[in-house]
Amino acid sequence: MSRDKTMTAEEVVGRLRSGMTIGIGGWGSRRKPMALVRALLRSDVTDLTVVSYGGPDVGLLAAAGKVRKLVAAFATLDSVPLEPHFGAARQRGALEMVELDEAMLMWGLTAAVHRLPFMPIRAGLASDVMTVNPSLRTVTSPYGDREELVAVPSLRLDAALVHLNRADAHGNGQYLGPDPYFDDLFCEAADTAYVSCERIVETSELLKDAGPQSLLLKRAFVDGVVETPNGAHFTSCAPDYDRDEAFQRAYVKAARDPEAWRAFTARFLSGDEDAYQAAVAAFQKEEA
Repeated sequence: MSRDKTMTAEEVVGRLRSGMTIGIGGWGSRRKPMALVRALLRSDVTDLTVVSYGGPDVGLLAAAGKVRKLVAAFATLDSVPLEPHFGAARQRGALEMVELDEAMLMWGLTAAVHRLPFMPIRAGLASDVMTVNPSLRTVTSPYGDREELVAVPSLRLDAALVHLNRADAHGNGQYLGPDPYFDDLFCEAADTAYVSCERIVETSELLKDAGPQSLLLKRAFVDGVVETPNGAHFTSCAPDYDRDEAFQRAYVKAARDPEAWRAFTARFLSGDEDAYQAAVAAFQKEEA
């Protein structure tokens, strides 16, 4: 019988250390493990290298000064093209940036999954991604074609944080929305992986609402499971809920003014997750 891997968000963060390389799943402002990110904000963990298809996870961690280095293809809120805290951090030189295109990030994670030092790919050739990343190298095929390829370095992670719709207590995870993103690669590329989910269910329940292709995470690659209803807020977690656009607008507006951001932080980010969810419910009632 598989062991019970259920944990709290605080227990997950208690296993993280300053200086780690952390991969964060989801995509932009979609299915981000925001409850785990908020728990990380409340911790003393800092000096992180973050690997992400960035959204408000990157923005909040950058605003808190917890990111030393970011490896990302973008940092967006989807309906808002540029994540405001990320943009401000870049402008003031507050973090080191490794900018890869979407495919290069995927193949870097894939190399890490297979414990390879790099992955030879064509993406990035003859583009400015090679200029802005002078550390990138090319390799020549050892076969008759002698093709020159980009050697994308392995993106090995100390820990991965992802959010899914459902999981069982053993670490099997299920997505029910339109896209798996690359959450499985993040988990398999990491030494330890933690999944938050909207609801923990019995293993037999995982196949009732969707087919086996929806079972994205295998228990062998997951070290902890956290039940966090509404835990992706304010990003979307379809079909459970859409992005909270009103809250996101308030977030963006506050991010542009230091005094407004202090007020936003005091209202939404000064307490634990229960306090956050209560403040969000009050905000939504005001907006209704």
